[in-house]
Amino acid sequence: MKKIISFIRLYFYDTSKTVLLLTSLFTAVLIFCNYYFEIDKWINSQQQTGMRFLYRYIISLEAFLIPFLFYRVRQENNYFSKPLIIGMIFFAPAVFAFKMSFTSHLPISSDSSWNHYWNQVIFWPIRLLFIVIILYFVWRRFYRDESFFGLTVKKFDWQPYAVMLLVMVPLIAFASTQPDFLHTYPKYKMVAGDIGSNANAWLYKLIFELSYGSDFISIELFFRGFLILGFAKWAGKDAILPMACFYCTIHFGKPLGECISSYFGGILLGIVVYHTRTIFGGLMVHLGIAWLMEVGGYLGELYFKK
Repeated sequence: MKKIISFIRLYFYDTSKTVLLLTSLFTAVLIFCNYYFEIDKWINSQQQTGMRFLYRYIISLEAFLIPFLFYRVRQENNYFSKPLIIGMIFFAPAVFAFKMSFTSHLPISSDSSWNHYWNQVIFWPIRLLFIVIILYFVWRRFYRDESFFGLTVKKFDWQPYAVMLLVMVPLIAFASTQPDFLHTYPKYKMVAGDIGSNANAWLYKLIFELSYGSDFISIELFFRGFLILGFAKWAGKDAILPMACFYCTIHFGKPLGECISSYFGGILLGIVVYHTRTIFGGLMVHLGIAWLMEVGGYLGELYFKK
């Protein structure tokens, strides 16, 4: 844990305080606009996949691009003098905007309820496969002499991350008593009607939760692996703030507190991955928190939801 604290101290000592402030203010503006004007809800209401992709791409691009522009305005680092990084800045938001816009409606079962259930279950693994394939080709072209965007156990010490999870337990326990949290969690409620009173309901819930967990693998691989370790090749530690701002925007459909904390959590995980060069610590924390929130949602529905 001392090592992680030293990473954080070093980052805040070395990073541009002006860019940190500007990026934080810009992220706050994005959060306010989204929750005040319900932008994410409006995007989800769009029937056409192409339109959902376009709107999500615009939001993702501005969240990722503007912090890099802050570095340019401050004349500390002009990353826009490098054509490759410009292309990557415009490419990365397109990849994740497509992932978020994609929906699956495959004819898996003749029973409409179970067809809905299985489409939800395969939804996250398909998106994970999409991210892996895209990043594999990027890795083969530009990074083949390095690990696959942090998928390495070198420098991975699980103990500090276990402490982080323990710290989160009381916070999640409190959140589990709040109406906005229980409106979102547990995620299984998306298919609860399909599972019904089936004798093997516990098994289908477990399958759903494992599938849900696979989404966090794609998130860590993309945001901490590609956007931190990939962009660090050109931008060094300056890749952290653009990633954190972008990362915050994918939480726009979540409870406000979770969205706000995602920005600071993104910075923290970005710092750790930048120094350790592995995403397994962040994956452990992210998956742990996700499943703790699911447990909190289950218990909250049982004891607190009216």
